[in-house]
Amino acid sequence: MNNKGLIAICIAVLIPLACYIVLKQTSDNAVVMPRHYLPDKLTDTVVDGKMTTDTIWHTVENIKLVNQLGDTIHLHDIQGKSIVMDFFFTSCGSICPKLTANMANMQRGFKEGGDPMNKIDSSIVHFVSFTVDPETDTVAKLKKYADHFKIDPGNWWLLTGTKDSIYNFAFDQLKVDKFSTEPIDPNFVHTPYFVLLDKYYQVRGYYNGLDTTALVKLSKDIGLLMLEKDKGGSKPPFDPLQMGIFFILAVIITVIVITLLFRKKKATA
Repeated sequence: MNNKGLIAICIAVLIPLACYIVLKQTSDNAVVMPRHYLPDKLTDTVVDGKMTTDTIWHTVENIKLVNQLGDTIHLHDIQGKSIVMDFFFTSCGSICPKLTANMANMQRGFKEGGDPMNKIDSSIVHFVSFTVDPETDTVAKLKKYADHFKIDPGNWWLLTGTKDSIYNFAFDQLKVDKFSTEPIDPNFVHTPYFVLLDKYYQVRGYYNGLDTTALVKLSKDIGLLMLEKDKGGSKPPFDPLQMGIFFILAVIITVIVITLLFRKKKATA
């Protein structure tokens, strides 16, 4: 085989391979992951001789409270899951019942198979509701409230404790006042917003729990966080099926190119 034939074969193989790599990279980059919030600081590092600036995102601190079953729990007991948080109180007659009902629907939806488009389920999300009236909301009241909304305690905690610990967590760790469209009374955390944390306890979103569109986006973002690569993890390998398809295409193109070359050579002979 002459040099032109070898070049043709190389081109025939490399074109589909290059197309595959481009398509793969485009597909990977097309998904818009939930953004990070609450930067702690910027750090400068040298990578391949070039100075780059990285953001260190805030990781919310652990907090110890008591749930509706009377169990003492720590936030960081939740491992490897996204966490959806909100604030309520059992005697609330305004937004709290609706917020709890919406979260209960979300919990049931995940338990029954998750969002049909994203195939997410309860094993990758945990719900946490903090009472903002802990002096009144005893464990017994939280349990009664949870039973009323048919809350599964397996992946939803209703938490009470000291007011200082809960309020400091809301303002200092979650910064709920900074991303609310309405002012929040520092003496009474009354907000319709759900807060989404990733498995590293970093804030990834604030969503109006009374807004259907926002709740749909929250469900989608939970699914996206499930697919997010671990920190420092490498990109997944090429899909063997897709590689096989592109290899077959390469063979077909190679055969076509060689056939045309021989026909051209034969015609000029």
